[in-house]
Amino acid sequence: MKVALVTGGSRGIGKAIVKALSAEGFHVIINYRTQVQEAEQVLEELRQLGGSAELLPFDVSDMQACELALSHWKLQNPDRFIHTIVNNAGIRKDNLMVFMDSNDWNNVLNTNLNSFYYITKPLLQDMIINKGGRVINVVSLSGIKGMPGQTNYSAAKGGVIAATKALAQEIGRKNVTVNAVAPGFISTDMTEDLDEKEYKRLIPMNRFGRPEEVAEVVRFLASDRASYITGEVISVNGGLYT
Repeated sequence: MKVALVTGGSRGIGKAIVKALSAEGFHVIINYRTQVQEAEQVLEELRQLGGSAELLPFDVSDMQACELALSHWKLQNPDRFIHTIVNNAGIRKDNLMVFMDSNDWNNVLNTNLNSFYYITKPLLQDMIINKGGRVINVVSLSGIKGMPGQTNYSAAKGGVIAATKALAQEIGRKNVTVNAVAPGFISTDMTEDLDEKEYKRLIPMNRFGRPEEVAEVVRFLASDRASYITGEVISVNGGLYT
């Protein structure tokens, strides 16, 4: 049974990804930071369905916390390695840049961009040694086209997109693929503050997406069926930016 780590896996898109990878046959490590009750509920749901999973709480924006949690997991699991990383955890702190304070800039970049390095780098060597692996980054429409009021978020997600393309070229020979999934407007707690009636007029499919629609793309990229796809950014946005 292959092992997958999903950051921010207790709710929203992350929760849907956890369920999809479990259905694909993965043992899923569910990362979260503060949503203890939600994470435990996801774990219980998977177990009731016959899935294999565990919880691994740590703050993805803290490099030392990432190193400590991942090294501890490796020590506890000497005969296994994390085959698939889904860098999903993210936050928004929207504001026009002229009003944006440095904390909102730094917190968004640490959580959405720097975490990609903090988590992926320590796990790459195991993938290379085992001659196979998947790195899947959940980015955003904002990182592709830029969104007003999201300079920090756009910068972070755009950075992950560029890193995805670069890393894919570095480790493709080792049978490790690196791809990104870019959701548009998806109905989650991160979009609760948006006026869906207003924004869906911009979307050719005239609706927000569902977390499960993003998760199915991640499930495909994590599978053997996607073994010749790397360095790609797959949009799941209802045709909003095509």
